[in-house]
Amino acid sequence: MTDLTEITVIGGDRTGLVANVTTLLFERGINVEDLDQAVRDGVFRMTLHADTSEMVCTEETLRDALSDLGDDLGVDVQVRFPADRDTQRIAVLATKESHCLEALFEAWTNGDLDAEISVVVGNRDHLRPLAERYDVPFHDVGDEKGSPDEDELLALLDDYDADLVVLARYMRILGPNVVFRYEDRIINIHPSLLPAFPGAAAYRQAKEEGVRIAGVTAHYVTTDLDQGPIITQRAFDVPDDASLEEIKSLGQPLEADALLEAVRLHLDDAVSVHRGRTSLRPGADADDYQLGATDAATAANPDRPVDGLADTLRDGETAGAESDDDSAADESEAEAPNPSDD
Repeated sequence: MTDLTEITVIGGDRTGLVANVTTLLFERGINVEDLDQAVRDGVFRMTLHADTSEMVCTEETLRDALSDLGDDLGVDVQVRFPADRDTQRIAVLATKESHCLEALFEAWTNGDLDAEISVVVGNRDHLRPLAERYDVPFHDVGDEKGSPDEDELLALLDDYDADLVVLARYMRILGPNVVFRYEDRIINIHPSLLPAFPGAAAYRQAKEEGVRIAGVTAHYVTTDLDQGPIITQRAFDVPDDASLEEIKSLGQPLEADALLEAVRLHLDDAVSVHRGRTSLRPGADADDYQLGATDAATAANPDRPVDGLADTLRDGETAGAESDDDSAADESEAEAPNPSDD
């Protein structure tokens, strides 16, 4: 399979954007393999994947041409070639809770993360000491109420050349201006088994609903809150008398684990997204990853009974009745007088 170049166009919605970009690519011998576009809150986004292996220009020339076109059309154009960087860069967004950020840092320092954590961006200043401990730049883009300046956030993601944005319990909703620029490159961890209990206070929702099993979900971020393609999930039992804090203490280690596994799947290019659902790419070994329940948990589940016994019995009775009819017919033919005997 040919590695594809990703081209993202973001800006105000206007007529002719798609045609202008695709015409430019066609004129340079570039074949468009996939194109997806959307408009949200007046923001236009087009994500295009193209085969540039036989293009009749250099990568730099194509970047310049697309940049000039973007200036003419009043849109922002980003180009990511397959071999832009040997080591991918991660920007982590966080608020106050440290457990997911800590897990990412530990995996990185232990060599278990095939990427570089280049920056931590917060809408609060609480996790600055943790970032400084690992000698990673920290930037606070929130005001006194924690509301982030998304223009500043985008500038930082661009300055640190982020390939992947990881929301490590970042307690703010990202606007389409950010999400569209990083389509299928923002991973969030949500403390429920989505689609159950989306939005805020998921553990409280689970407690109030009296669930026996709760869980966590790592998913790609879309402009629809907590509805992005699911990557990994983890589950845990909720004791009858568990307090909200006890439920959180059961879930937080799994949040870190599921988020880290989702990041690994993305960095390994082991997962793809199609029509809102993720799947392992051909060649990726499912045994190398934990997408859902552990093998031990799966083995503990009973494997029978399953639906179908009644149909089997019904088919058997039908077959038996047909067999009896055939036997009766045989006997009737055997007992009938032979005309030649008369």
